[in-house]
Amino acid sequence: MWSLLRPIRALLGSVALLLLGNGLINTLLTLRGTDEGFSTTLLGLVMSGYFIGFIGGTWISGRLIRRMGHIRTFAFGAGICASAALLHLIFINPWVWLALRVVYGLSFITLMTVIESWLNGQAASHQRGRVFAIYMVVNLGSLAIAQQILRLDTSQGFLLFAITSILICWALLPITMTRRSQPVIAERPKSSLKALLGFAPLAVAASAMSGLAMGAFWTLTPVFARSVGFDVTGVGTLMSCAILGGALLQIPIGRFSDRHDRSRVMTYVVLLAAVTALVMPLAPNQTTLLALYFAWGGLAFSIYPIAIAQLVDQLHPDEIVAGSADMLVVQGAGSAVAPIVAGFLMGIFGVQAFPLYIAGVLMLLAIFAHYRRRRVSTLISGDTAHFEPMTPTSGQALAMMYDDVQKDLFADPSFYEEHERQRIVEMAGER
Repeated sequence: MWSLLRPIRALLGSVALLLLGNGLINTLLTLRGTDEGFSTTLLGLVMSGYFIGFIGGTWISGRLIRRMGHIRTFAFGAGICASAALLHLIFINPWVWLALRVVYGLSFITLMTVIESWLNGQAASHQRGRVFAIYMVVNLGSLAIAQQILRLDTSQGFLLFAITSILICWALLPITMTRRSQPVIAERPKSSLKALLGFAPLAVAASAMSGLAMGAFWTLTPVFARSVGFDVTGVGTLMSCAILGGALLQIPIGRFSDRHDRSRVMTYVVLLAAVTALVMPLAPNQTTLLALYFAWGGLAFSIYPIAIAQLVDQLHPDEIVAGSADMLVVQGAGSAVAPIVAGFLMGIFGVQAFPLYIAGVLMLLAIFAHYRRRRVSTLISGDTAHFEPMTPTSGQALAMMYDDVQKDLFADPSFYEEHERQRIVEMAGER
């Protein structure tokens, strides 16, 4: 194990500190915006800025890294993120916050691209699966622990914003001290979303609807929690429960999907997640709500990786990187829309509209998944993929997930079009 960790310990240290800061600021800003009197509609718009920047970062992060190098790009992005965290206190204005969230999101996805491309470059091909598993433990563990830092002060104070900035600055230390060689990052593959919609619409829909649910969870759960009586510490505990549920239940759910019809498993997972969200307003006490959030997190965090696994089932090896990059953009787009829509509904119908919104989104996905499973046969390209627990970060993570992905092979648009025509013909014949 030490031989596996030694080359990547600096990268893991940096990503742990970075995600501690990011997990803290995302929850903290929602709480502070509520305290400042921002309406749920306006707060949802502000918090969507992070995901807008996230989408933009998926397009330009690779260019920055190729131009500046990994370490200089990381320092550049970390400086922006750390200063943006403090600027929220200097300019307490929703429109300024919106701009800061866009810039922060763009810089943060650039930082994650640096980390993940470097991790992928450091790991031998036969070790990438284990490296990715360790990386996900660090990822989800840091996000869960970050919520507990809220115990140190109120959202009205300066301390938590300062801690966020310090953690992001500290993330610079391990990565700038490393003597490991910097890898070469490949060009971003060309978009193939139109082809994906043709032969894998369920995977694309699951990615988008997962974003619509998870984007609302990350941004507006603190508002819902405060409305039902949780203090700042309780908000952190509620968020941690959902994250821990996602960390602990993803693997058994995913392995079950490997052994059974993945479309059927997705239908049941999404349906159970929708029902869990639907009963949240009926929770008789906070302990019950914590348990519901744990179960919901385990189910909801599994939807996106199941969608990725189902997509990979239907792709050829040289299509995987391009297809998964498009899925990341689709998920990010859903996440950007979610806070706006959910915040608007909460402003009209009250805070209980939040879990009902999530339940509605997931119920629509469950209906579509059921329809696809009953009416259309899913075509598998080669062997079925293995489920890997994950959270949406950067497209560089995919090469760690699947050892047979060649980083220098990207799909040609004509290649997609040809396979799309073949699969549509085959699907028509099966009907």
